[in-house]
Amino acid sequence: MTDLASQTQSSVLSDVAGTATVDTVDTLAGLQAGSPLASIRHARDKGALHTQRSEDALFDPALPDLSLHERLFAAWYAARLSLADDLADAYAAKLIAAGAQPVTLDAIEAGTLDPTADARLIAILSHVKLLTLKPVEARPEHLRTLQQTGITTRGIVALSQLIAFVTYQLRVIAGLKALRAAQEAA
Repeated sequence: MTDLASQTQSSVLSDVAGTATVDTVDTLAGLQAGSPLASIRHARDKGALHTQRSEDALFDPALPDLSLHERLFAAWYAARLSLADDLADAYAAKLIAAGAQPVTLDAIEAGTLDPTADARLIAILSHVKLLTLKPVEARPEHLRTLQQTGITTRGIVALSQLIAFVTYQLRVIAGLKALRAAQEAA
C-alpha cells in the first residue's frame, strides 16, 4: 500500500491561501524534488495545482448527494478496475482512514456485497465499472438505476466527474512513471 504521508518535497503544493497539500500524482509517480521530471511537471505549476485541487474538491467531505465513503469507494474501484494498484491502494488507505471497513473492500472484489443492505453502493460500483471499462455502452437506463437508489441528478454528475478524474489521474501517473523509468534506464 502506498503511504502518501511519506512524500517527497515536490509532492507538496501550496494553494492560493498558502495551505500546503499533498500532491498525489507526484507522490505516486515517485517524483523527487529537483529531479528533471519534477522540474518539467512543475515548470507551469498550474497544471499540478489544479489537478490536486480537483482531487481535493471531489473528496471534500462537505459535498452533498454522495457520501465521502461512496466517492472514495468509487475512486478505489475505478483505479482497481484500471489495474492502477498504487492509486487504488492510496484510495483504500483514505477509505480506511475515513472509517470504512477493509472487509467491505474484500466483499466488493469478491462480488459478495449484500444487495439488500448495499443496493446504493452496488449501483454506484456498477456505474463505475460501466464508465471505466465500457463507457460506450452507457445508456439512460443505467442512470435510472442510480436514481432508483436515491442518487440525485447532481450526485450522478458528480460520480461521473469523479470517475473521469480518476482515469485522468491514473493516466498522468502512468505516463510520469514511464518517463521516469525511461530516464533511469538511459
